Amino acid sequence: MIAIDKLCYNSRLRYENAGEKFAFAVITLCICVMSRSTATACIVLAVTGILSIWKGGIPVRRYLRFLTVPLAFLFLSTLAVMFHIKKAPLDLLAIPVGSWYLTVGTDSFLYAVQLIFTALAAVSCLYFLSFTTPVPDILEVLHRLRCPALLTELMLLIYRFIFILLETADAIATSQNCRLGNRDYKTSLRSFGLLGSALMIRAFQRSGRLYDAMEARCYDGRIHVLSENRPPRKKIIVYIIIFDTALFLFAVWRRFFS
Repeated sequence: MIAIDKLCYNSRLRYENAGEKFAFAVITLCICVMSRSTATACIVLAVTGILSIWKGGIPVRRYLRFLTVPLAFLFLSTLAVMFHIKKAPLDLLAIPVGSWYLTVGTDSFLYAVQLIFTALAAVSCLYFLSFTTPVPDILEVLHRLRCPALLTELMLLIYRFIFILLETADAIATSQNCRLGNRDYKTSLRSFGLLGSALMIRAFQRSGRLYDAMEARCYDGRIHVLSENRPPRKKIIVYIIIFDTALFLFAVWRRFFS
């Protein structure tokens, strides 16, 4: 089982209404991305972190570890925004390279920081949804929102096949380790290639068996999944409306009046 799914099924917010959590995460994410404000992003980071850790019961260390995963990609992607090659040095940093300068300006640095915080806050919204809402519940919300059935079924099948392929890959890797298939770099490369080819063949075989099993059970073009009906609570809806409205007004004020 994937670590995120373990945390999700053990979360104290697991049995809250999925529509409320989905609406909060999506609306907050949209406001955060549209505002492009560092202050707004910090508020979103703080609120989603408190809800995931304090209300959801996610361990602080595990949450921070997941949150640092996208930081490497964010730092690498913002280097191109931060650094410039110019003949004249900018005000914050300048490294001479021949007759040119590898330089950083205050405006470009602040813009890069803004992009990092905005992206990290958007990821935290998705983490909140992932840490508190199982995939079948999210798919049920998408179905109620009239999302195309083909898309939700593909999402469900892909989600199911992730676990199947991980289990198969783990079994093959264990078998290779028992046969000293990773004793040095050369054999590790060969074993990795064999694992990839075997995994692809097994994936095709299992997908064929899955479709045959679905046809044997009178598959009519739609996968029916049982879902628990948890009615929404008015108090939670009011809290979501108040928070997102206040966040939107704060973002508008920061953008046009500050």
